[in-house]
Formats: sequence, C-alpha cells, structure tokens
Amino acid sequence: MNDRVYMDWNATAPLRPEVRSAMIAAMDAVGNPSSVHAEGRIARSIIERSREQVANLVGIERSEVIFTSGATEAATLASKGRKLACANIEHDCVFAHQYASIPVDQNGELLLEAVEGDLLAVQASNSETGVLQNNIRWAQRAWEQNAMVLVDAVQSAGKFGTNLGDLGADFLMLSAHKLGGPKGVGALCIKLGVEVEPTISGGGQEEGRRSGTENIIGIAGFGAAAEAAEKERKDGKWDALYDLRNYMERQIAEIAPEAVFYGKDAPRLTNTSCFGVHGWKGETQVMQMDLAGYAISAGSACSSGKVKASRVLQAMGFDDVTASSAIRVSLGPTNTKEEIDGFVSTWGKAYTKFRVKAA
Repeated sequence: MNDRVYMDWNATAPLRPEVRSAMIAAMDAVGNPSSVHAEGRIARSIIERSREQVANLVGIERSEVIFTSGATEAATLASKGRKLACANIEHDCVFAHQYASIPVDQNGELLLEAVEGDLLAVQASNSETGVLQNNIRWAQRAWEQNAMVLVDAVQSAGKFGTNLGDLGADFLMLSAHKLGGPKGVGALCIKLGVEVEPTISGGGQEEGRRSGTENIIGIAGFGAAAEAAEKERKDGKWDALYDLRNYMERQIAEIAPEAVFYGKDAPRLTNTSCFGVHGWKGETQVMQMDLAGYAISAGSACSSGKVKASRVLQAMGFDDVTASSAIRVSLGPTNTKEEIDGFVSTWGKAYTKFRVKAA
C-alpha cells in the first residue's frame, strides 16, 4: 500500500502522529471523568484540555463545546424539536432533518428569500464541490426572521478561519477525523444562552446535553488534532493547495476540453475539485483510479459506501447522467506536484479508452 496516493482528504484525513500519541497517553487514564478522586480528576483534565483546544480552533469559549460521537449526532442534537430549513446540497446528516427546502444556483450558492422554520442550516463549505457559502449574509437573513443558524463547519474547520461568532451561528458542527483526528468523535458548539433538547439522557454529562461516560481516548485525539490543524492553517499549508489544485484542473481541461468543473465560478476550498465528463460514470472512474493506486471519490463518503447520482449536483440543476458522472479529488498538505502529474496521466489514459469506447 506504500505506493498508493491518497487524494480523498474530504472523506477523512490521515491520522496525525501527535494525535496517535495523545490517544495512547489517554489510554493510561484509568479513572472515570465523573469521579471525584485523583484518577477521575486526571481523566477529567484530559477532556477539559481537549475542550479548550477545540474551542480555540473555532474562537469560542470552552463551555460552548459539547462533545458528541461525530457530526451526525451534532446535527441531530441541534435539530431536535426544531423545524430546519436547508438546501439539498447539505450533508446527509443535516439533510435528514430537513423541514423546508432552500434552492441554490448552478454554482451551489444559496438563493434564500425567506426562512420557513426556526432553524436555518448553512454549510460553510460543501464536501463535494468545495463551494463556500456567505454564512454571515444568510445568518443576518435568518435573524431578521427570528430563526437560529446551524453552520456545518466539518470541511472548513482547520482549512480557513472558522469562528462561531464571526459566522453568525447559534450552532456549529465539527468532526475530528476531518482534521486528522480519530473517527467516532465530534462536537456541537453552542452559543452561550442557547438551549438544546438532549438526544441522549442519563447521567447528565456534557452539561446535561449529552449523557454517557465520555470517550476520553477519542476526545484526547480530537483536541490534539484541533491544535495541530489550527497551526497548520496559520502556517498557510492549505492556502498552498490552491495552485496545486488549479494546476491539476488545467491539465485535466487540456486532456478533456468537455470536462465540467462544478462550482468553479464560486469561491471554493483550496483543496477540492469536483469534475466530470458527461456519460463517464463517476463510479467507474473511482474504480479505475483505485486499481491504478489513486484514492479519490465520487462524492460524499458518508452514505454507507453507496455510489449514486450526486444529490448536490442534482440540486444545482444538473441531470441524472451528469450528476452520476462526477468525481471528487480532495488534496491535503502532503500531496505533491509529482502525484498530481501521475494522477492526471493515469486519468487521461482512462479517458482516452472511454472516448474510444463511446465513439
């Protein structure tokens, strides 16, 4: 597997070495964090240190961070008992709670006139196309109509500045494994004074908002990942991917002039490229690239491994064939120009075969 090239960072980021170390160290904390003895206080200190690290990532107070099993649970916690309005481009974990639909244009940017419901969900960035939303603008529109705002910052946190207050959000969702942390742990950041109806009741952990003994090992890894990701962002590691991503798109366009790059005319995450050739199934491309040693995807990885027409592209107005022909390449700080050249060459050979077969 050492000769493989990983280009699916939006699905999950590789585990960071410092995260692994933090998790191994947390395994030696034998106490229950709810216990008052020394062992319990040690376990509690690990959680609170991690809470502070996550809070610093998004510029909030430590008390505003509630740990969950991931972004899916965070979305459920924020949405419970509320009428949620969102676009069909939202991630499945948010879309599952949709009460009212919001249209988008062909770039995947919201077209919001009125909020039908009491909670508006607006992703900071789309996981498939990388398109960024003007969260402040939509938050202002929601406030004018007495609605609250849930921001999905899963893809954006650690890639560009993400602040709960600056985004105008009442809730903000995070997931550790998108930051190079462990899978199975995330957070819902809740603005001070905002109440939620718990989805898991019991012992009253996490300020009574999410009961159950905390996942100390996962939370320790989450904290370490958040701290490392923020430093990486400030060092410009993700900004540097802008040129690399654009270089790849230029090469693809030269090989396949008819290729469409979705969301290209809108602000995007610097690492994300979603493109397709009409009629060439994304699923086929993913398998061909996988056999050649390149890990890419045909959209969001959070649908139980199912490959189907992209709901995001359908919401943007593209037909089923087009929506089934897209692939996503999402880069990370360790990807190189040589890897891009290898991928483009391999993709180009597969494209030539597709064209010959389709002729």
